[in-house]
Amino acid sequence: MSADAALPSSPAATFPPPPVDPAALGKVAVLFGGRSAEREISLMSGGGVLSALRGRGVDAHGFDPADRPLDELKRAGYDRAFIALHGRHGEDGCVQGALELLGIPYTGSGVMASAIAMDKVMSKRIFLAEGLSTPAHVHLRAGDHGPERQAEVLKQLGLPLVVKPPREGSSIGISKVMRAEDLPAAVALAAKYDADLLCEAFIDGEEVTCPVLGAGESAHALPVIRIVPPEAGYDYKNKYFTDEVRYLCPSGLPAAEERAVQRLALEAYRALGCRGWGRADLMIRRSDRKVFLLEMNTSPGMTGHSLVPMSAREAGMSYEALCSHLLSQAALDTPPQA
Repeated sequence: MSADAALPSSPAATFPPPPVDPAALGKVAVLFGGRSAEREISLMSGGGVLSALRGRGVDAHGFDPADRPLDELKRAGYDRAFIALHGRHGEDGCVQGALELLGIPYTGSGVMASAIAMDKVMSKRIFLAEGLSTPAHVHLRAGDHGPERQAEVLKQLGLPLVVKPPREGSSIGISKVMRAEDLPAAVALAAKYDADLLCEAFIDGEEVTCPVLGAGESAHALPVIRIVPPEAGYDYKNKYFTDEVRYLCPSGLPAAEERAVQRLALEAYRALGCRGWGRADLMIRRSDRKVFLLEMNTSPGMTGHSLVPMSAREAGMSYEALCSHLLSQAALDTPPQA
């Protein structure tokens, strides 16, 4: 399919969706905090979502799984859950599985899609099997990070390259390696967060992100955001705690490139079996403008610096309306039998 072909689903045709009746949403738990390395960001996301839902008249309550057992959700009579957890035990299928057992519909992807998308090695296998463009990589298994394997990484990928823990987010534990002598330190840093490591060819170009809403063939891509980081890079601090990063939405990309990014984001979302919402992170290679998938986030941030609300706003949807819409789409992998 050419880059100029029409998208499978047009954001303009479906946005903004109709208002949601808050009474129909019932008693809602906003899950935030948790025990992952992204707890601080999750508290920020959840606080924003909770305030937005209450502002819309939703009977919403904060719930931190680090402080309270999840079975309290059932005993307290919650009708659905908005998952604003990030990282391990919140974005990786664990809490989704618990909510399935409790029979409480939740926002975002189901158990399998969440687990696969959280693991960058596994999601790469899906992308490659589906013929989707993603950077070349080497998987360093637990206990196999030594000098010989590192030499193989350099031989296969060349320099520069990126080392990352495959089951973390928010740029935690990631290093860009410019010199061979810096690889051991990058491996050691990533290994603090994950026993398995992902080494990836560095794509020199523009970083972009593209949110997706919906499920299956009805899923559609929102406007692309182009990320222009400062000299220090797009790291954890600059993502969430400074105003040094420039986010361009509209992206300013040529129309054909914008459509190519949206198409690849949609294909990745559908290949992983995502539902509800997600956000693909991608690179556009400078030399030939080829688009590469980096990862799919199934519980994206909802902070003041977050990108899904920015893209939705460009498509005509406020932060508050976005939160209500996502909550209205809460579902279970296996709905209760009638």
